[in-house]
Amino acid sequence: MHILLIFLVVSTVSSARHGYDFIQPITESTAACLKKAGISFVIPRLFTNLGHIDETGINNVKHARAAGIEEVDGYLFPCIGSKCPSAANQVKTVSEKLSAEKTHINTLWLDIERLNWPANHETNRKFIEELVAEAKALKHTVGIYSNYYNWEAIVGLDYHGQSSLPLWWAEYDGTPGFAKYKEFGGWKQPKIHQWHGTEKGSCDVSIDANYIP
Repeated sequence: MHILLIFLVVSTVSSARHGYDFIQPITESTAACLKKAGISFVIPRLFTNLGHIDETGINNVKHARAAGIEEVDGYLFPCIGSKCPSAANQVKTVSEKLSAEKTHINTLWLDIERLNWPANHETNRKFIEELVAEAKALKHTVGIYSNYYNWEAIVGLDYHGQSSLPLWWAEYDGTPGFAKYKEFGGWKQPKIHQWHGTEKGSCDVSIDANYIP
């Protein structure tokens, strides 16, 4: 899908809000360009699956804030494995870095997708619960990024333990909206739909496109 088509789709849902998640570095002027283009929220990556802070993402949060974007979230891509920090320490590292940089996010999203997760559902559930518990202990609003098949593979469809949290639903169906949403994990409806994958978006930023009704 070319970016022109993305804009055409976006323009037809005028009452909705549209946002980007991305890992590309942006400057304050680029963030201002995004705001002017109608992007109302951004979600940079703050922690990588290799087990360390994403310095680029932290700077992206700061630049988005400086440009006047009010809804700035961030996502943590958990590091899974024996050489990784504990789940709690991963969240703590993000929180401390944000504080050290004198910035903040609205919501910390936990990226739960298939990459290096063990086959044991119970182990995975406990890891996610530790992530969530630490985020709450540190007074962060926390949400889950996932979809039906990732959730099924990682924790099982019978696990509803995080259904009280907002869901950022990943489904690249090319149409912003919840019409094709299939319930899982106890979530009746998502908060955000990530509806289109890596594309050149507004202001020459490589993005995933997201929608909030």
